[in-house]
Amino acid sequence: MGPQRETPKKNNTEHLIADRREGIGVCGWILISLSFLLVLITFPISIWACIKVIREYERAVVFRLGRILSKKAKGPGLILILPCTDTFIKVDLRTVTCNIPPQEILTKDAVTTQVDGVVYYRIHSAVSAVANITDVHSATFLLAQTTLRNVLGTQSLAQLLAGREEIAHSIQAILESATEQWGIKVARVEIKDVRIPVAMQRAMAAKAEAAREARAKIVAAEGEMNASKALKQASMVLAESPAGLQLRYLQTLTTLAAENNSTIVFPLPINMLESFGQKNRGG
Repeated sequence: MGPQRETPKKNNTEHLIADRREGIGVCGWILISLSFLLVLITFPISIWACIKVIREYERAVVFRLGRILSKKAKGPGLILILPCTDTFIKVDLRTVTCNIPPQEILTKDAVTTQVDGVVYYRIHSAVSAVANITDVHSATFLLAQTTLRNVLGTQSLAQLLAGREEIAHSIQAILESATEQWGIKVARVEIKDVRIPVAMQRAMAAKAEAAREARAKIVAAEGEMNASKALKQASMVLAESPAGLQLRYLQTLTTLAAENNSTIVFPLPINMLESFGQKNRGG
């Protein structure tokens, strides 16, 4: 049996990067040598075209004769670029804010809503972001829109209004698994606003008002029951002491006179009049 050619293994996030063991060929080495020779001949003028500055929040993916020079991006700081054979692409590693415009969604219980959100993500692998996809930011934006619609379409309106945080975590997990091969790290997903039809808002408000009125009636009924029990106990106490009832009359009269400076017609108990008549006859 003839020798079998070994197939090199490739990482999922860098599956489009050519295997460096294949080499660049004789013509490639000739072009690179000529490029070095050109730099030496025109030195020190050529040094200004060869040295590039990469900022702290940037990385440079260098291509040499169309091939990615290294599986790891270069920077920050100074990098060396050969004229004629090398090109590079700068990648910004700062967190990007992706605003998802309002999406019209039909919930699980057939309610039409409009939901918008925001996604915070950043590029953690510059090589994957350049080599594996054409426009990483546009792709992430479209994927976030589709994921938001798909996830919210499986939720009812009550779950959507009450479980925003859980839904946001679910969307974040789906985005992370889908964008991993693009070199994207999703930091946070937030649902900003949920808009429902005006008729549905009125129906929900009427339902909430009816529930509040029912609770108020229950509280009022409980208060009346407690008050009736207290009045029953007070009547029993007053029945045992007729003088206490008379004192209660007088106290009520004092309270009314203090609040309103007007003539008050106040009924006197008959037993009090009888007691006064008995005293007069006795005198």
